[in-house]
Amino acid sequence: MIFNTFIIVIYTVAIVLIFLYALAQLNLLFNYLSAHKKKDKGPKFDLNNPDETPFVTIQLPVYNEMYVMERLLENIAKIDYPKDRFEIQVLDDSTDDSLQTTAAQVENIKASGLAIYHVTRTDRSGYKAGALKAGLEFAKGEYIAIFDADFLPEPDWLKRTIPYFKDEKIGVVQTRWGHLNRNYSLLTKIQAFALDAHFTLEQVGRNSKGHFINFNGTAGVWRKSCILDAGNWEGDTLTEDLDLSYRAQLKEWKFKYLEDVETPAELPVVISAARSQQFRWNKGGAENFRKMMWRVLKSKNISAKTKMHGILHLLNSTMFLNIFIVAVLSIPMLYIKNEYAHLRYYFYIMSFFVVSTVIFFVCYWFMFKQIYGSGYRKFFEYIVMFFTFFSIAMGFSLHNTIAVIEGHIGKRSEFVRTPKFNIKTLKDTWKGNKYLRKKLSVNVFFEGFLMLYFAFGMYSAFIVGDQGGDFGLFPFHLMLFLGFGYVFFKSITSKV
Repeated sequence: MIFNTFIIVIYTVAIVLIFLYALAQLNLLFNYLSAHKKKDKGPKFDLNNPDETPFVTIQLPVYNEMYVMERLLENIAKIDYPKDRFEIQVLDDSTDDSLQTTAAQVENIKASGLAIYHVTRTDRSGYKAGALKAGLEFAKGEYIAIFDADFLPEPDWLKRTIPYFKDEKIGVVQTRWGHLNRNYSLLTKIQAFALDAHFTLEQVGRNSKGHFINFNGTAGVWRKSCILDAGNWEGDTLTEDLDLSYRAQLKEWKFKYLEDVETPAELPVVISAARSQQFRWNKGGAENFRKMMWRVLKSKNISAKTKMHGILHLLNSTMFLNIFIVAVLSIPMLYIKNEYAHLRYYFYIMSFFVVSTVIFFVCYWFMFKQIYGSGYRKFFEYIVMFFTFFSIAMGFSLHNTIAVIEGHIGKRSEFVRTPKFNIKTLKDTWKGNKYLRKKLSVNVFFEGFLMLYFAFGMYSAFIVGDQGGDFGLFPFHLMLFLGFGYVFFKSITSKV
């Protein structure tokens, strides 16, 4: 009975934490809806006036980006901004042949009259954070725009972001990510769905009420003095963007989020690339929770509600740990429920927490219709997409849980870049990409085992108890079976 009690306690704690996170998402939804009723009345630079047109440095931190460098540089060269008021830094830590081809393309662009510099380092200390910090030392701009290698801003991008810096309290302007290859595959559709929720519901919901948001590592602009005041870039976590964002906001810098400015980029098309990206983001989130939690809680400059949202924001990735715990323990809980009749009232109470899924369903619908449109057909599409997303997200829960635990215990690891593919249409292929890792992670086999484990969970629904089975958790176990099955088979076949 002691072991059963232990399972019940851990299961209950995890499911309550998920419920609290769902309530926070619901609060962000209310913030999001109210934000759309407000008009921005803040001061803006008049870029038609040369005296109000500040100098901007565009930083492009890259590392072995053979497939997208030409596209990136061609796109950045089209930026519509006075040529004498901006410069481009290609912060190139590459160790492959792309170093030479990039150098040649930079020289061609320089010949056209643009101020562009190819900056290389002898080592990758600090990884991306180190490259950005090194470039900042000689950046001439008052404002620093940053783009990863797969991002393609529109020509008027600076004209739509820089004006907001007339408010001297604004330290960052962040734009919404778009997706060049959203419909390439089920994997890209699921990633787009998750990112769209972050870039609508969460970023707007937090920013509109003055809660902390994060610079997303790319497609945004920093005030140089804000970076320096916050302590400059640091490479002690895998998400240096989240780290600097919190340090800046704790210094009372304001962030401005622009939902209406979309910056398109490429989503990973191979599951191994998505896995490496997910691992970095989730581990980095946990690392930043360790680094920033007490600073947020002890701050005297922010409200209790902002602290609450800040802590939950830093714990975003830790929700995967709670989901994984609930998933794994749900099968023992099924047997406990049907073995001990005196616990029926506990299970009645626990059934209330299914409302967490309902909250997520409602919140994400508002995101979905904002981007895809509404109507009966769209709502049916949304239902299919929501449960597909939930299933596959749960299929990633073991992988992301390992990342989260490593982050919380302080285990350090290398910054692993996400391979880029230059893929937009179904005709394009990722086969032959030299940056893909050929080695299969041992975790994939545990995911295969979990697929079978949740198949057993579905089978258990037919045999537990003496009333002809218990099918309350059957849909949950079916989603877990499909999610882990998708991740397992996709991981196996991507290596073939």
